[in-house]
Amino acid sequence: MSRNPYVREISRTTWYLGRKRDFLHMAQEVTSLFIGIYTLLLLWGVKALSQGPETYQAFLDGLTSPLSIAFHWVALAFTLYHAVAWFAVTPKAMPVQMGEEFLPEWIIAAGHYVAWIVVSIVILYLAGGIGG
Repeated sequence: MSRNPYVREISRTTWYLGRKRDFLHMAQEVTSLFIGIYTLLLLWGVKALSQGPETYQAFLDGLTSPLSIAFHWVALAFTLYHAVAWFAVTPKAMPVQMGEEFLPEWIIAAGHYVAWIVVSIVILYLAGGIGG
């Protein structure tokens, strides 16, 4: 037996580019950054709202810039990707056992998608976006 066994070199910066699964996982992790930035933007809006109508209107005016609109589209796309990726792993993380059998994974994922759609419709209704 050799005293110096072969150790495969792994790049510290591009290791995730070798397999599609690793790349998709890293993409999901990056989407979290945009969700966090968007959360900070919402908190900034709440702060502007608490400081009076003029400050809030200035905040809203800033949201109409092309850069802000582009950021919102990117944040929406990353949020959708993040949600779909989480719903895909939910059946593996939360298997539901009924008697001796486990519920099929597609039913668990479908339940999450249905709940997501229902909650989205309720929020849109309450915000006046539909039916109002």
